[in-house]
Amino acid sequence: MRRLRSAPLAALALAFGIGLSAQAQEVAIGHSVDSLLGYAKSRNPEYAAMQAEADASSERITPAGALPDPKLRMELRDITREGSQNASLSPSRVGSTQYTLMQDIPWFGKRDLKREIAELEAEGAKGRALGAWADVAGRIKVIHSQLYFLNGSERLTREILDLMLRLEKVAQVRYAGGLAAQQDVIRAQVEQTNMRNELITLETERHHLHARLNALLTRPANAPLAPPTQLRSLPPPAKLDFAALEDRVRARNPQLFSDESKVKAAERSRDLAYKNRYPDFTFGVSPIQYQNSVKEWELMVELNIPLQQSSRRAQERESEAMLTAAKARKDATANQVIAELSEALAGIDAARRAETLLTGSLLPQAELTFQSALAGYETGKVDFATLLDAQRQIRQAKQNQIKAQVDARMRLAEIERLLGDDL
Repeated sequence: MRRLRSAPLAALALAFGIGLSAQAQEVAIGHSVDSLLGYAKSRNPEYAAMQAEADASSERITPAGALPDPKLRMELRDITREGSQNASLSPSRVGSTQYTLMQDIPWFGKRDLKREIAELEAEGAKGRALGAWADVAGRIKVIHSQLYFLNGSERLTREILDLMLRLEKVAQVRYAGGLAAQQDVIRAQVEQTNMRNELITLETERHHLHARLNALLTRPANAPLAPPTQLRSLPPPAKLDFAALEDRVRARNPQLFSDESKVKAAERSRDLAYKNRYPDFTFGVSPIQYQNSVKEWELMVELNIPLQQSSRRAQERESEAMLTAAKARKDATANQVIAELSEALAGIDAARRAETLLTGSLLPQAELTFQSALAGYETGKVDFATLLDAQRQIRQAKQNQIKAQVDARMRLAEIERLLGDDL
């Protein structure tokens, strides 16, 4: 009986273990940016859609340069044999049967131009797919940094809350001894209430960020995410040189790559429009059957006569205008991208300098100010309002330190989005 019971229990334990393992794996997502990016790359629907469109565009290359299908025509002549028989559809019983095999041949170079246009459009679609992933990856990196800031802010807020609890006890002791006013105790309690309200706000913001991040990961909005444990390392200043990055952005930016493909495709479309001044051909061969044998052969050449010159000139002007528009659009994109690059680099530099100033000067000064104010309050030399101001200064300095670190990573994410690759 025990053996019979042990099997279901083992199965239950195994199933429970599997469930825990799967849940642990799911919860582990979010510790690092790499785990989020790896998860999203195979699941994000926006990127998948752009990839599918790129694959579809590449399949248009072969048909674009192919010849049209040949045409076969069969013509039965004199199906009544000059009225000597009933109508017949048998080639051996009619007067004669003509078979015509025809093949359309575009003017020389048209097929090559159409194939090149399709190839360039496929390259543009690949660039848009890369741009879609760069955008998704950039948003994931930014949200990961924001979550790190929220976690740091929450940790700091709880530290301040614990500090205010201790300060409340100090104020109560001094109030009980007649050394301080009851107002000090009340103000400490008010500060605690403010801290708890901030924790509620931070929790709400974390919920919003989790929902946005899970949407990018194609997961339920309330799916668990592990808290970020650390920020990404910043590249050394040598790798953030504006001139070098400008060259890389001009060469590798997905949007610029796509716009360049559009410019080249517009050039080929213009060339094709001018090629349409020349006629296309149709070649044909026709064996003619009499009863059971072929006794005649005919050759045929057909071509269209390009008489509608006004319409063709309009198409040529249209192609020139589209080329001008494509070049202007590329120039506008380049200007915007380079401006965003400059802004992001300046932001990283500012964040680095701010962090250095906060870590080396402001934060130690704020800590000393608070320790001095706390000692002064305990001896009655400093009022409670001064102590609260010192506490707020040290809190603000620590929060600004985390913010500077996060701002630098968010700027780095923007640069990598512009590059379409990690630094």
